Amino acid sequence: MEDIVIHIRTAVANDAALIADFSRRTFFESFAQYNTAENMRLYLDEQFPRERQMAEVGAPGRMFLLAYLGDRLVGFASLRESDPPEGLKGENGIEIVQLYSDRETIGKGVGPALMQACLDTARSQGRDWVWLGVWENNHRAKAFYAKWGFERFGEHIFIVGLDAQTDWWMRRRL
Repeated sequence: MEDIVIHIRTAVANDAALIADFSRRTFFESFAQYNTAENMRLYLDEQFPRERQMAEVGAPGRMFLLAYLGDRLVGFASLRESDPPEGLKGENGIEIVQLYSDRETIGKGVGPALMQACLDTARSQGRDWVWLGVWENNHRAKAFYAKWGFERFGEHIFIVGLDAQTDWWMRRRL
């Protein structure tokens, strides 16, 4: 059996359209089955528009990591400097905002490669903590993060269209 080699690189401004389209597609693929068509449309059009996604690439305090299998984009992660939630106030941390892979590459090492890249990036910036939000009903993702040493430390509301959903805050000390 052939080893799958995932290559990670830091995104540049020219990657903005690619990231915007990939992030919207993978979000839809991941969550459309759990939300109404109208809530997905509202979220993608009003809360997650392509232009906003493109503007975040290269913005101060944002970093995007791209995962490739050969020359094909198969996943991405983004990190953001932001005010941490309760439970991390006053700590030197950074948020992992997104970590997605193509549906057909789930289970092939894309997620672990991106998570390792996020942790390495946070360490290289001298961070002590990383944190993220994950939907309470996304059991696969919660198990993935727990395997990487993340622990639940709170929750917050995440709006998809008109639906208020509960996300768990999870953190990991570096």
